[in-house]
Amino acid sequence: MKNQKPQEATLLAMALGALPPLVACVLVLGGCASASYPLLPEAQANVARDNPPPPKDEDFPKLSTAKWEQGAFPSLEALRAMRTGMGKDQVRELLSWPHFTEGLGGVREWNYIFHFRTGKGPEYVTCQYMVRYNKDVLTSGMYWKNPECAALVNPPEAKPIPVVVAPAPAPAQKVTLGADGLFRFDGGAVSDLLPEGRAKVERLAVEIQRNAKQLQGIVVTGHTDRLGSESYNAALSLARANSVRELLAQNGIDRRLIRTQGMGERQPVAQCQGTAKTPALVSCLQPNRRVEIEVVDGRQ
Repeated sequence: MKNQKPQEATLLAMALGALPPLVACVLVLGGCASASYPLLPEAQANVARDNPPPPKDEDFPKLSTAKWEQGAFPSLEALRAMRTGMGKDQVRELLSWPHFTEGLGGVREWNYIFHFRTGKGPEYVTCQYMVRYNKDVLTSGMYWKNPECAALVNPPEAKPIPVVVAPAPAPAQKVTLGADGLFRFDGGAVSDLLPEGRAKVERLAVEIQRNAKQLQGIVVTGHTDRLGSESYNAALSLARANSVRELLAQNGIDRRLIRTQGMGERQPVAQCQGTAKTPALVSCLQPNRRVEIEVVDGRQ
């Protein structure tokens, strides 16, 4: 419908106005659902040059305003196939129609409600997904309201930590920091560090530089409790370890000497009874929510 001449558009509007509302609606939807333009090389080049800023949390619509409030359980393969430079027909083929009423013309944004199974019976988590289009109506960016939802689609791969080879065993010192005192609830980014948590890491950086004579390496390991899905906990523990590494580097530690890993819920230090997320269980599992910093010093 986009490529019609003005005279044709006027005649179409007059014809639709003369039809019963239901018939007119069916005709409009049928025309809009068909491919109306090819994916031209110039348009693809425009997408490659685009560098739009990501949306803020307040840019995502409220769930209560969705037209299809039930959302959907998406295909992970379909989400992994999403790329910039795709037309609306291609997005619709992968993800179906958006779950919010986006408008009638010149729509530059589609929003979805997606659910993901946790593997624990009928339990699932809900995420919001946004697809934005540029002036050529090609996808210019795909965003999750909660970045940790992206890990549910593409779980981070566990990377082995390089072994530091030394002529003689090097003494190691391990410091354990409780995650509850480091980060806000369910937060893992540097911006989620609490003031007291930031101060702890900064003091640790000063102590490492003062006491380590031949610093060979630092391993930062994030841990979570067993509440939540394994993929979510793996992503959260790694994000917290990376944030601690970033703050250590900002305070003078050579970033190249710092390695990170996320163990998720796999290495608990406290065993607690129960599965329901009660205050008592959350408190009992607190020791498992932690970040361990192991310092390897080459001095004998």
